[in-house]
Amino acid sequence: MSILPQHHHLQHAAATTGHHHHHRNRRVYCTATPPNTRPKLQKLVANTTPVITQPKLDVDPSLKSTWLHRAWLATGSTTVVLSLANSIIGSIDSHIWLEPILSGFAGYLFSDLATGIYHWGIDNYGDASTPLIGAQCDMALGHHKWPWKITKRQVANNLHLLAGGVTFTMLPINLIYHHQPVVMGFLGVASGCVMFSQQFHAWAHGTKSKLPPIVVALQDAGVLLSPSHHVGHHTPPYKNYCIVSGVWDRFLDKHMVYEALEMAVFHKFGLRPRSWSEPDNDCMVEAEASPP
Repeated sequence: MSILPQHHHLQHAAATTGHHHHHRNRRVYCTATPPNTRPKLQKLVANTTPVITQPKLDVDPSLKSTWLHRAWLATGSTTVVLSLANSIIGSIDSHIWLEPILSGFAGYLFSDLATGIYHWGIDNYGDASTPLIGAQCDMALGHHKWPWKITKRQVANNLHLLAGGVTFTMLPINLIYHHQPVVMGFLGVASGCVMFSQQFHAWAHGTKSKLPPIVVALQDAGVLLSPSHHVGHHTPPYKNYCIVSGVWDRFLDKHMVYEALEMAVFHKFGLRPRSWSEPDNDCMVEAEASPP
């Protein structure tokens, strides 16, 4: 509300009255201005859609290494080093070098073949309830659902099962054949590559920019399993089971070795491998951007 005097009315009243009645007869006219128009309020709409927070896999306890895992990795590594040391000492004592070196190379090739056959077995048969290897069968099934998860798993956690197997296998062999450098050379390299094959496997799922340069160089040279080679294992028809270098995969696929083994198991035990089934929940691959 504002008070606005009307000046032409005031001048007319002053002219028709005396000076002594000036204040009494003055008329004041008031005009009202409308209040400012209020802004139109809009209704606030709150988004009530629940926000699902993705779990941080880097803090998942199941992916972290425990002291027991580290202990198994330490004993397995010690056993491998002891085998190689026995081979070197035996070579010095017997003055032979070529045979232990060749046997070590043969052990390297054998480890790739052995991991391929074993990998094929746990991928196609068994589950968490399978005696002795149930944990690895369960991990294999989970790996085919979420292959990227292996890159989040810490080293000792990833290797402790194989390290335990190497420890129990190689300790008695070291006691019996420690004086034979050729045998120790073969078994030392083979057991070491088998034990660390799961780490080679994890590196094959990693990003090259995040891997140590020496690992990338060995992958590019074909000494270790490369991502470009291993990707064939996670796409139909799901071959390339070897996880040390993959050097045996072409031979095994060309000669249909896995198909022959699957037919033999089916006719003997009536078990169908998972590779015969259409892709379902057991072999579905999820991207890292959408974890379970």
